[in-house]
Amino acid sequence: MNQLNQDLALKMGLEKNEKPVKVLQFGEGNFLRAFIDWMVDTMNTKGLFDGKISIVQPLAQGMIGMMAEQDYLYTLFLRGIQNGEVVVDKKVIDVVERAVNPYEDFAAYLKEAENPDLRIIISNTTEAGIVLRKEDKPTDEPPVSFPGKLLTLMKKRYDVFGGDTSKGFLLFPCELIDKNGTNLKKCVLELAADWFPGDDAFMGWIEEANVFFNTLVDRIVSGYPRDEVEGLWDELGYKDNLLNTGEIFHFLVVEGPAEYEKEFPLIQAGLNVKWCDDLTPYRTRKVRILNGAHTMTVLGAYLYGLETVKDCMDDETIAAYIKKGIFDEIIPTLDLPADELAEYGGAILERFSNPYIKHFLLSISLNSVSKFKTRVLPSLLEYIARKGENPSLLSFSLAALVLFYKSVSKGENGTSLNAVRALDGKEYAINDNPEELDFFSALWDGKTAADKAEAEVIMKTVLGNSNFWGQDLSTIDGLTDLTAGYLASMVNDGVPAVIKGLLED
Repeated sequence: MNQLNQDLALKMGLEKNEKPVKVLQFGEGNFLRAFIDWMVDTMNTKGLFDGKISIVQPLAQGMIGMMAEQDYLYTLFLRGIQNGEVVVDKKVIDVVERAVNPYEDFAAYLKEAENPDLRIIISNTTEAGIVLRKEDKPTDEPPVSFPGKLLTLMKKRYDVFGGDTSKGFLLFPCELIDKNGTNLKKCVLELAADWFPGDDAFMGWIEEANVFFNTLVDRIVSGYPRDEVEGLWDELGYKDNLLNTGEIFHFLVVEGPAEYEKEFPLIQAGLNVKWCDDLTPYRTRKVRILNGAHTMTVLGAYLYGLETVKDCMDDETIAAYIKKGIFDEIIPTLDLPADELAEYGGAILERFSNPYIKHFLLSISLNSVSKFKTRVLPSLLEYIARKGENPSLLSFSLAALVLFYKSVSKGENGTSLNAVRALDGKEYAINDNPEELDFFSALWDGKTAADKAEAEVIMKTVLGNSNFWGQDLSTIDGLTDLTAGYLASMVNDGVPAVIKGLLED
């Protein structure tokens, strides 16, 4: 096999046209390469953007050296279910012009600020990246934090172009935190006030010449396919050490002035992008439907005997459980247009069915208590508020959580609990915060929940733990009795029988 390189790319039909660098991207990881970089490539292919990307490696250690060895080219496989059909799309992505490591060449990093064509800044520095680090100094080469690096670049930009407001940036942070753009701007401004006290002109330029967009990103990126890479190389006819994989589905929500869409014409390129004044409903939709469907399913499905999300979709009973939960109990609690919610719910079912992505239920079970609070509990409470009754499947999922957390011993160092699946005697680990583990270990000590009265004591104790839920759920009319009934039935009749009974109601 040949190494993926410029000559091979030309043979594959890529035209190596010179394009100006319009995008500076903080982060070289799998997600951005399968999401934003793919989007830029799509816009270029359709003749709408005509720009390339320069990558900044945000950490001292990274992979831009490996990228340089392949002339910044890599192959992207997007695979999944679309309209009921298996779809595989593969493409060589040719949008990265260069990359710089500011820890090794700080001057080259600052030189990026001198590029008159540079307009857009993208970042994905993980959830921990957008933080204010007071230890950073303007003399650091580079500052440790992402906001510190960004501020250094912005000051250089301001100085080089004499405060020209047309040389500001459009910033699209993709970190998975709420109000990512707002928080990034806050960090930058607070750091600027410390670094450049009294420089009102520069502070004004940050405020007036730059737009910090809040974003919501949605695509499962499975990354480098270690288990199948040799076969994919054979299929391609060349060796690509940067091979990347992800699902077909993609969605980007941008909160901010829509007038700037013409400079970053994602929608015009036919991409699944929504530009809006408030992305909160879309964040709520994603958390409640995508993440909520996971959380309401995985613990009960594991106790039922399954191992992966794909297993759930292949099992007629659990697949029906997921569909009913989404469409009958979660979607009715949301306020977006019905057709948008139905379309998104259908897309979620196809994404869960993706044969190319292996999501283990035990992996998703990590920190299930806090996940239930943020992902499922809001739907449960809103359902009660709107319907005047307790939702059966969402309530069951809470009882399943309690049974899943029934342990037989403590794990090493107190960081987990050891449990046994009643269906087949398989051992599994419960992983959560120490407080949650200690609570459930004490709760189940000497109890079985086979007796309805004992199950009620257990559920009342769990529901009444306001440290978990932010309120006393045991005061909700009928919820303790309903969940205790599910708990006792699972112990006596088995999880499969209870779930099948839920679908018959």
